Amino acid sequence: MIHAGRSTVYSLFRDQARWRPGALAIECAGRRWSYGELAEAVETVAGGLRRRGLERGDRVAVLSENRVEYTLLQLAAARIGAIVACLNWRLAPGELAHCVRLVVPKLLIASSRHAALATGLGSPGTTVLPLDDDLVSLRGDGPDREPPTDDPEDGLLLLYTSGTTGLPKAALISHRAEIARMTTLRLDMNIGPEDAYLAWSPMFHMGGTEHTLASLMFGASVVITDGLDLDAIVAAIGRTRLGWLLLVPATIEPLLAKLRETRTVPRGVKVVGCMADLVPAEVIAQITRLLNAPFLNSFGSTETGLPPATGHLIPVGEVPGDLAKRQSSLCEFRIVDAGDRDVPDGEPGEGVVRGPTLFSGYWNAPEVNAREFRGGWFHMGDLFRRTAGGGFEFVGRSKYMIKSGGENIYPAEIERVLLADPRIADAAVVRKRDARWGEVPVAFVARNDESLTADDVAALCRGQLAGYKRPREVHFLRMDELPRSTSGKILRERLEELLAGGA
Repeated sequence: MIHAGRSTVYSLFRDQARWRPGALAIECAGRRWSYGELAEAVETVAGGLRRRGLERGDRVAVLSENRVEYTLLQLAAARIGAIVACLNWRLAPGELAHCVRLVVPKLLIASSRHAALATGLGSPGTTVLPLDDDLVSLRGDGPDREPPTDDPEDGLLLLYTSGTTGLPKAALISHRAEIARMTTLRLDMNIGPEDAYLAWSPMFHMGGTEHTLASLMFGASVVITDGLDLDAIVAAIGRTRLGWLLLVPATIEPLLAKLRETRTVPRGVKVVGCMADLVPAEVIAQITRLLNAPFLNSFGSTETGLPPATGHLIPVGEVPGDLAKRQSSLCEFRIVDAGDRDVPDGEPGEGVVRGPTLFSGYWNAPEVNAREFRGGWFHMGDLFRRTAGGGFEFVGRSKYMIKSGGENIYPAEIERVLLADPRIADAAVVRKRDARWGEVPVAFVARNDESLTADDVAALCRGQLAGYKRPREVHFLRMDELPRSTSGKILRERLEELLAGGA
């Protein structure tokens, strides 16, 4: 059998370094790494991992803020076939301990900032090391002498789901999936080697890790910041030509304010944002005008990458009224009922997807994998309906539905109406037990206009929603009081807890 198609994340990065060694690869905290310098460091760190006993398929867990050493470690693991478990430092110690026990790493590497959090996380057989500058503690006495692994189905990353309904699951993502996700990024957003990526999102999340690796596979540069450092981000926007400026809902308005305050003129941005359903329509128009870039009307996941429905860009300056998604490249997508049969157009059903961007299953979860991959398709747990125009409208989570008086209510239907009003900064709808109806919808709203009242919200909904869909209560919170997952999604379960506590 001929094996000429066995590219990996490492081999594609290494090829860029071979032909363009002087090109800028990473800029971080005032330091610049060329592709040649980064590749040389990768070889010595890979040698250090090998000498510490790591082999193909072994796990190395990392607990760190965003920094170049994080990416360096991932590329070195890619060379030897090891898997990097990207630990979420926002988790509670008990949750982190679960994440480590789940994947049984041979090495646990923690930065000094998170050293205290790492204490006690190591299990028997796990060596704990510091993540120091340039990974000196790992470099050993020279580069890796073994040939690099070349199986694209080898796992590379373990990214943990947010765990809103239980302990986190670890999604295993292969080289094949990462290469396909990189290809989708280029196809659907027209991103090229001349377009830098600004990696501010935590590297335990796909937004920080995946798109950094994607950029390094096709020869672009990456600007790494230590999280949401608005000064550093605005400076990068002013001096660097960016491809996709990923912004989650809670970050957009602070960035708007900082850009206006500093009067920063963008060097150039091709695409901005993500998941338009979670952002007020007027805010979408404002950020696109300020950056002169269309807004990404996305729908993907840790398990699927940018697919299945990230193929639509909202034009600059448009106040969107229709947030229907468009199918991404490199995927097949269906909408099915509880029996996995395709639903008619206009009817809600669960999105199922297959294609090369898919992850390889949840780590050590055979029963979950059998259920979620039944029939050869991955069942996302997200509800969509196909529109008359051929798009896909996000309805809500299949596991979060409000059943009121025999009617099914999907929160996204109500939230879309609320977020279209410029007086509302953000909103989420949750269910509340009701003696008569079983459940009723309740809205939590963060205001742009403090004069907005519950009666105003009721009037807004009265004009656009059926009676049974209108919120029975409205509670006002500040933006920073809305509980969110690591990906920026509002945690409905936490809001339900606030209701139970008398919010």
